[in-house]
Amino acid sequence: MDLQQLAHKYDLYGCVQCGKCTGSCPVSLKSDLQIRRLVYDAIKGGDNFVSERKGIWECTTCGNCELRCPKSTKPVDFISELRSFVIEKGKVPATLRAALESVLKHKNPWNKPAVKRTDWAKGINIKRFDNNDKSSLLLYIGCTPSYDPRCQKIPVALVKIFNNLNIDFGILGNEECCCGNEMKKMGEFGLFEYLAEDNISMFKKYDIKKIVTISPHCYNTFKNDYHGFGPEFEVKHYTEYLSEHAEAGRLRLNKSDPRRVVVYHDPCYLGKRNKIFDAPRKLLSNIKGIELKEFDRAKERSVCCEGGGGKMWLESTPGVERLGEQRVREAVEIGADTIVTSCPFCLINLEDAVKTTNNEEKIKVMDVAEIVAELV
Repeated sequence: MDLQQLAHKYDLYGCVQCGKCTGSCPVSLKSDLQIRRLVYDAIKGGDNFVSERKGIWECTTCGNCELRCPKSTKPVDFISELRSFVIEKGKVPATLRAALESVLKHKNPWNKPAVKRTDWAKGINIKRFDNNDKSSLLLYIGCTPSYDPRCQKIPVALVKIFNNLNIDFGILGNEECCCGNEMKKMGEFGLFEYLAEDNISMFKKYDIKKIVTISPHCYNTFKNDYHGFGPEFEVKHYTEYLSEHAEAGRLRLNKSDPRRVVVYHDPCYLGKRNKIFDAPRKLLSNIKGIELKEFDRAKERSVCCEGGGGKMWLESTPGVERLGEQRVREAVEIGADTIVTSCPFCLINLEDAVKTTNNEEKIKVMDVAEIVAELV
């Protein structure tokens, strides 16, 4: 498929060149990612320009452009296709190539052995499907919460909450593999299909019909990208799932939280892409002692942490401010002492931004699950 065929595939000929895509792009002001120009050049035709556009790797796939396009085009999917052209030509940034190779070799992008995937759970009694335990619900941990030392605290917190609620659940253990969301967004469609088929086969093997995910990225790909690969299943993000338990009166947060002012950061793949805005806020609002503030740019207007679309494995440009740093400064300005989020990528990027902006004495970053686990 050449670029003009791609232009037809994504209805780019309907583009009126209004510029709302580039104007709303959170990284366009600090990189050479110009979505409107990419669309224009694709319509003109010619494949040579693609491999020269370093900006296509700057896209975080946050979805701002698609939300604001008056013609309902799909620039993010188009950019993923452009990336696949570049991958075929072998012109991929080294750090992204390493992540892709790691997924193929270890089934995770962090270059960690599969046998280390459940190290976070040592000393914790959890049902494991790979040990032939039976359960009606799968808690899908995901790659980053499995391997990143900071994010490992999220599944530990969720296990505590689930046990408090007497929920019958299990994990896949060391058989769990990458969901493939970032691979698809990076344009490695063959690898995505391989992972999707592998995961669906595993879900079928263990008769899994209900899944709760930690990462919004896993949630998104299971919900929106796995159709056609096998049997259907129900999937929820953990904030949705816990919010339902809270509304039913099963999850009771009777303890008072010592934090006074928190601000919630909407992950792009939970909010903009899947319209889950209320669930995490309801959980936080139920906590005594918490004053919940909002960013000026919240919900559909939320600013990306800059972790999606492969950006977690792309080296930053020296001297260029990352979006997470902007977010931290905004949080400090509104008087928050804690930024709360519900995505492993956001947690990592925002914590890094607290350090690089020298705000460690003023503000901290926590996941919703961590706060709830402290109070059950």
